[in-house]
Amino acid sequence: MVGYLSKLPRSLLISIGCVMVFLVGILTHLAGPELSSAVFYSIPIVLVTWFTGRSIGLIFSTLSALAWLIVDLTSGATYSNAAIPYWNGVSRLSSFFILTIVLSSLKSTLKQEKELSRIDFLTGIRNRRYFIELANMEINRARRYEHPFTMVCLDLDNFKAVNDSFGHTTGDILLCLVARTIRENIRVTDTVARLGGDEFGILMPETGRNVAEVIIQRVQKINLDYMRKHGWPVTLSIGVVTLTSPPSTVDEVLRISDRLMYTAKNNGKNSIQYEVFGTKEWPAGTEA
Repeated sequence: MVGYLSKLPRSLLISIGCVMVFLVGILTHLAGPELSSAVFYSIPIVLVTWFTGRSIGLIFSTLSALAWLIVDLTSGATYSNAAIPYWNGVSRLSSFFILTIVLSSLKSTLKQEKELSRIDFLTGIRNRRYFIELANMEINRARRYEHPFTMVCLDLDNFKAVNDSFGHTTGDILLCLVARTIRENIRVTDTVARLGGDEFGILMPETGRNVAEVIIQRVQKINLDYMRKHGWPVTLSIGVVTLTSPPSTVDEVLRISDRLMYTAKNNGKNSIQYEVFGTKEWPAGTEA
């Protein structure tokens, strides 16, 4: 249900909220003043706050409090003081405002936590978990639209020697440098992630081998220049697989790119191994 509502247009959600406030007002008027209506007026506030944001939620808090006040004033109930229904209205408005603020803050916190769960804490790039999520979506997209995509596994050769000779702090600096260099030299549509240890992955949507080759060679060259500049004995072994007919699971794609990466290592390291998986032709524009 939540997933369905999150896909609805903002304008439609606001319209639904307005109808709900109106219906609750009518029902509470018919039910009379003895029935507590706080829960019913809260429902449209919760709906619009969660799915459209705090500002709209505050507007609906005001609408709900106003609707409830109108119901009180037209109910025929008698009060010991004429100001009581207005005081009640202000109290309800305050309660609705608090509900809106707490709910929107909760959603913001959950969103931040979800985002942090997708980030590698050391390098600041995406982590393995999110990389696999994206790869799953890319497999489905590639099958639907019959566009190729490319996955890259990149491993740092001799990284342990840096930790042993220069210390783990230097090793961490090196990992951050590699992550930043990759991120700065791939396209906006590409995603780089740290898959674990000194291994990185790159996901390149709608990308054939020729385009991937140019980008990955640039990534390798710039990283090697940095390694030489700092005197680090690190090179890059890279496996690049372009998929025109992707397997059914991400694990299979990772196995192919891992195999290519280890082939590069076994062939003397500091090299790139390419493979095209599948037999379909590339659509125009993917081999620019």
